[in-house]
Amino acid sequence: MVKIFFIGDIVGEPGRKCVKKVLSELTSEYDFIIANGENVAGGKGISKNVFEELLSYGIDVITLGNHAFARKEVNEIINHPQLVRPLNYPEGNLGNGYCILETDNKISVGVINLLGRVFTHETLDCPFRTVESVLPKIKQKTNVIIIDMHAEATSEKIAMGYFLDGKVSAVVGTHTHVPTCDNKILPQGTGYITDVGMCGPENSIIGLQMETVIKRFLLGTPQKFFVATGECIFSAVEIDIDETTGKCLRINQVIKQHIEV
Repeated sequence: MVKIFFIGDIVGEPGRKCVKKVLSELTSEYDFIIANGENVAGGKGISKNVFEELLSYGIDVITLGNHAFARKEVNEIINHPQLVRPLNYPEGNLGNGYCILETDNKISVGVINLLGRVFTHETLDCPFRTVESVLPKIKQKTNVIIIDMHAEATSEKIAMGYFLDGKVSAVVGTHTHVPTCDNKILPQGTGYITDVGMCGPENSIIGLQMETVIKRFLLGTPQKFFVATGECIFSAVEIDIDETTGKCLRINQVIKQHIEV
């Protein structure tokens, strides 16, 4: 059995400090740690320094999302084997849409990042057909495959879960920063959750200062958003997988609140 720990969207410096603290205090042992880092630098995008900081915590793979290319400096790291941007960006973009890495026990783990199109990037390639086209290549090397489905619409995430049921080990949703309580194993053995949630300031609007977000809704005009401060929430899932069949044996939420950073 291979034990995977998937950490939800990390928001800014508070989120990074929260993750560092929780990982340093973990009592459970995991074979492989994945985290979504598309909001990890100042609440939008990722930078080289922040990427290296996350790796120093013991995170094995960092996935991205709709802010993958928000910062120009991402080009310094976008081809790094431990950084995965959405697979369904059109051909010609820098970076990798999936990776295959080994655990310390020499078990290969495939990680795929997908970006939904409903309410986000409708001009992207179809995430369903795109992932279907690469699975045979990945399955030649491993049956342990984790999908980070970064999408706004719950229906699109659920559809991806059932579309890939029995073909991958787990489909975990990110992007909305709000954890859902529907973690389960689908009929053909794929672990699923609509959204893992976030790691970041608890008294906030999805990690951002409340005042400017509320002002955006009241006035209907663009506002400059800032990452909030204060105690944090940590959201993740534990996924146990049979390394031979790739079937999910267990998917369990891990949510820690009121973390001082």
